[in-house]
Amino acid sequence: MNARIARRLAAIMVKESLQILRDPSSILIGFILPVFLTLLSGYSTNLDLTNLPVGLVLEDTSPEARSLAAAFSASTAFDVHPGRDRREFAEDLTRGRLRGLVVIPQTFGRDLSRADASVPFQVIADGSEPNTATFLQNYAQGVWLSWMEIRAENNGQTFTRAVELVPRTWFNQELLSLNGLLPGGMAINLTLIGALLTALVVAREWERGTMEALLATPIGPLELLAGKLIPYFVLGLGALFICMVITLAVFHVPYRGSVSALLVVSSVFLISALNLGLFISTAAKNQFVASQIAILSAFLPSYFLSGYVFEPSGMPLAVRLLTHVIAAKYYVSCLKTLFLAGDAWPLLWPNIGGMAAIAAVLLGLTLLKTRRRVA
Repeated sequence: MNARIARRLAAIMVKESLQILRDPSSILIGFILPVFLTLLSGYSTNLDLTNLPVGLVLEDTSPEARSLAAAFSASTAFDVHPGRDRREFAEDLTRGRLRGLVVIPQTFGRDLSRADASVPFQVIADGSEPNTATFLQNYAQGVWLSWMEIRAENNGQTFTRAVELVPRTWFNQELLSLNGLLPGGMAINLTLIGALLTALVVAREWERGTMEALLATPIGPLELLAGKLIPYFVLGLGALFICMVITLAVFHVPYRGSVSALLVVSSVFLISALNLGLFISTAAKNQFVASQIAILSAFLPSYFLSGYVFEPSGMPLAVRLLTHVIAAKYYVSCLKTLFLAGDAWPLLWPNIGGMAAIAAVLLGLTLLKTRRRVA
């Protein structure tokens, strides 16, 4: 790089940095939005349900039935509303105030003493929310098995299950959903922040009439784009730092990777996200239009197609193929690997390559759209 190019590039960077400092929207997107989105993701996407409101119908008054009812009431998984008849809860179940019913029938004590007894109580789950219904059934099964073990121990007996499962969990031993969701949420947040930051750059220049002056200078298209990209790249790294601090300090998500690996994968991803915003800004000469396109083309595809919440393997083939052009898909995989497994470079390199390819294509398209003329 010769001295003239370096001076021109430095001038564009200084100009853009001053523009960032003078523009409240850039400060809002770069520093306030990461805090809001990370906190929102952490508190709203937690799939570990507790205190599920359920009705407990105790039709049997035997000591065994009362003991099981006490076990359900003591469980942190349920917010138990006791009653004697299931009809008492019909309206609450219909209106969604209860997520299900646990019915301990009149024959519970008698059936429990029989060796050939099947399931001695009933669980009725609200199927309008399938995930919640599945959790309710599994939690009820867990309470039942724990109660049977304690009962057998108190009676000096040994409770033997038909099948004894000894699970072994790797990477996320606590099975906390936040440990997998929050790293993915960081990718979605940075996608939106990076695309929005740069989608408004060139559009703002056209609106204010300063693009014509820039096009009349000796600055080349690549120098112009690089000068605008670098300050926002630094701002994007600042947003990444904010997201990391909140994820680690507020939600206590473990991080097993290195800082250097995080910087490498995040830098490649930020370049692709910022290039997407630059490409949008060269096509849309209005800031409002550019921001709307950024949300539609960056945030929504990243949210639905990146694997952040919905696993791509369950999608139709055409949609699965579409996910390969979403940079956030590769970044979500990298972040989950770094947070839960560590520096597994055999997994990171293919994803880095995918993000780099997308960044190169977007940069090429942006250069083609950036003409040294007033369009």
